[in-house]
Amino acid sequence: MNTELLGIVASFIITLLIAIPLGKYLAKTFAGEKVWTDFLKPIENAIFKLSGINPAKPMDWKQFLKAMMTINILWLVYGFFVLLYQDKLPLNPDGNPGMTADLAFNTIISFVVNCNLQHYSGESGATYLTQHFIFMFLHFTSCATGIAAAIAVFKAFRDKTTADVGNFWMYFVRSITRLLLPISAIIALILAFNGTPSSYAGKDKIITVQGDTVNVSRGPAAPMIAIKHLGTNGGGWFGANSAHPLENPNYLTNMVEIIAQFIIPVAMILAFGYFINRKKLGWIIFGVMMVGTLMFMVPTIIGEVSGNPMIAKMGISQPTGSMEGKEVRFGPMATGYWSTLTTVTSTGSVNGMHDSMVPLSGLWQLLAMMINGFFGGCGVGILNYLVYLIIAVFISGLMVGRTPEFLGHKVEAREVKIAALITLLSPFLIMAGTALSSYMFVHHGNADWAVKPSSWLNNPGYHGFSEMLYEYTSANANNGSGFEGLGDNNIFWNVSTGIVLLFGRFLPIIGPVAIAGLLGKKKYVPESAGTLRIDTVTFGIMTFAVILVLNALSYFPALALGPIAEHFSMK
Repeated sequence: MNTELLGIVASFIITLLIAIPLGKYLAKTFAGEKVWTDFLKPIENAIFKLSGINPAKPMDWKQFLKAMMTINILWLVYGFFVLLYQDKLPLNPDGNPGMTADLAFNTIISFVVNCNLQHYSGESGATYLTQHFIFMFLHFTSCATGIAAAIAVFKAFRDKTTADVGNFWMYFVRSITRLLLPISAIIALILAFNGTPSSYAGKDKIITVQGDTVNVSRGPAAPMIAIKHLGTNGGGWFGANSAHPLENPNYLTNMVEIIAQFIIPVAMILAFGYFINRKKLGWIIFGVMMVGTLMFMVPTIIGEVSGNPMIAKMGISQPTGSMEGKEVRFGPMATGYWSTLTTVTSTGSVNGMHDSMVPLSGLWQLLAMMINGFFGGCGVGILNYLVYLIIAVFISGLMVGRTPEFLGHKVEAREVKIAALITLLSPFLIMAGTALSSYMFVHHGNADWAVKPSSWLNNPGYHGFSEMLYEYTSANANNGSGFEGLGDNNIFWNVSTGIVLLFGRFLPIIGPVAIAGLLGKKKYVPESAGTLRIDTVTFGIMTFAVILVLNALSYFPALALGPIAEHFSMK
């Protein structure tokens, strides 16, 4: 147990040792200052020249969002048709079939929006061509899209009074050339040297100890697994994701993968402080997010290490904790640590099955995704937190009788309305989706929806409700992990979660970029003795309270019907 704890502590310390200098590097890179990767400028300039793009052209927030949405729509259409006809395209040594229209619809949206909610099994549902030229490609681009949107917000606040939020294409390309590609290459090499497949060969046959002949899927998995974690994507090469021995061969690769999925979300928070020349604010935001993360992590680890109370009632000893759905190579402590970070960062990869964890662990995973503002995905984590900040500034201004101000700009009705709409969006999508699926299950159990609703759930009752709640929560948070007792590859789930994926991704990006653009154009008001300072511990506590109250009011009834009720039913 002590060794497992040391592994977690070491992983966290290494994460910070990488993330802190990475945050400074990102701030300098996107601010146009000199950095050691400037030798890549000729490559970037060649990309811009070939594409007919002027990276120095200023954009206001509307032009920025137009460029972002246009390219994302192009990827969506292109990927949809490739998935439909992947069986007729090359690089398919295992003869995997093409996807149905509803599955292709869900899958391509999921990868475009950085969610990777996989309603198919990787090794049998996709070909090498789609794994690399659709999924891995989108691992890079979806992550870079989120980072670019965050940098636009940074610039709007740094420049005090401006309509220029920067050039989307410049931010987008630099995110890939200066950050994602170099670090992914290092991670991929570590994985390949530790046993993760990296060739284009088809299935291999092995003879087990019992003498059985087994076909083992493989393929060029290492590079995709590297960017799936670094870009907080989470979409696995294999169906079992990072619980698969070829996707995550040993404890070293387990540490590398968990560190990879946390470094950019942490670095982006610190980069915000460095970029706008308010380092203390960056650290205050980091502190709030870290406290929130620990509130999920500590009880999750304790719950999993303590074992399953139902098994304890049977008089069965659980010296290693709750091992159902866990990898014996990693154990419940490392899985508890992973499950927390993968849900607070919107990565969604797993090294154990979330569906098998004790009910309260499921509760913390759900809350992490519902809040979706503690670190979050690459770039979008700080955007989600910005919405909470605006609401906290507004409430604080009302409390002290002053016009709310944020970083020298007056927060007025338009900005507050946008923040309020974004705040209400997530509960609406999650609750409406869960209510609809519950209604379908109860009242139309034998209807023909490709798969009858009565067969959706392997675990009816409280846990079955949690499975449906988790699916919509994961889709809305662009997370992609699941309670896999749910039978989700059918028309209902593919279409409904596909719609939630689109709204859950783009509106929370459009909203903060619009807020930053609107505030950036306003006259800058220098700080005075009466200015509400937002880079203090007091305001950090205020923001934390706003986050807790808003989400408790939004989600407690649903959580009470699912994981909380299941927990008390086990007593």
